[in-house]
Amino acid sequence: MTITRGDVVNIAHISEITGKYSELAARLALLANGWTVHQSETDEAYDVLAQDPVTGDYARIQVKTIRQRNDRGGDLVVYAKKGNGTTYDLADADYIIGVWNNAGEVPRVFMFENRCLTEYWCGEARAAERWVELSLALNREIYTETAADPEIPNAA
Repeated sequence: MTITRGDVVNIAHISEITGKYSELAARLALLANGWTVHQSETDEAYDVLAQDPVTGDYARIQVKTIRQRNDRGGDLVVYAKKGNGTTYDLADADYIIGVWNNAGEVPRVFMFENRCLTEYWCGEARAAERWVELSLALNREIYTETAADPEIPNAA
């Protein structure tokens, strides 16, 4: 079966599909950059629990889809509100990941600290400066560097 642009597909609402797509892109970007990503068996206030590859600390991460506001000069915005309209406090999420899905392009994934705001704005040109952009490309060196290091006990 082939689905074309003109076909109407009765599946989940587009906002749910977009949200799940963004969450999967965020998980992929975290894995590609050395984070250990955990899957919860229960619904939590955060979308992703991940372990920082450098510090070993765990971080609760809320994933949101980035929107581009043409009425604001093309600025990128992350709407960081819970379903009830309140902000994510630090008990809910340590970091926010925004995923920018431009039609037909590979998504761009940006991570930044949760400052308990309802919106995070940034110009497209400055996004990579203000927010940490996580590549989707797997960096295998992260995973093989320690394994081959003779200075580290039990390596190799």
